Amino acid sequence: HQFDGFDKETGLWLSELVHFYDVFHNDPDYQVDLYNIKGGETPLDPVSLNRVTLDRLSRSYYENDVFMHKLKHLPAVSEADPSQYDVIYFTGGHGVMYDFTGNPYIEEAVNTIYDNGGIISSVCHGTCALLEVKRPNHRFFIDGKTLTGFSNVEEILANRKKYVPFALETALKVKEAKYRKSKIPMKGY
Repeated sequence: HQFDGFDKETGLWLSELVHFYDVFHNDPDYQVDLYNIKGGETPLDPVSLNRVTLDRLSRSYYENDVFMHKLKHLPAVSEADPSQYDVIYFTGGHGVMYDFTGNPYIEEAVNTIYDNGGIISSVCHGTCALLEVKRPNHRFFIDGKTLTGFSNVEEILANRKKYVPFALETALKVKEAKYRKSKIPMKGY
């Protein structure tokens, strides 16, 4: 996966999957299923794999042949039955800005899980999955909801502003989300 118009690779930010997955995958009370947009191999952002950003837990998964094989052979989100899930979690990485936004299967999954009382969650750029989701009343799902995601300042600090298809913070605000962020960029909120 590459940024549109640039010879620069992007994809899933591995730790943003691994840290969530590790908590729930190892708990017998939960079943965790992984999907990607097209099925097959999940592209990984190469920056998420360098020695500075790849923490110990993420490295253990990256070096785990069984887990990495799974990431290379995922079913497509179109194959999921959202009525069978209580939670949906959207990972981050700049690649999801191309894959998640406006995807009809994501819209169906969000609405179905939400209408069934489930949890809709995301991290970082994963929030872009919610940008185009509309409710039956034709209002945007995020309208009036308090949420966060990668900020405009963080795009500048990450040297990605010129590469991304849109500024997530700005797009969320345009859709009437109550956007919140840490006062210190790149810190949790």
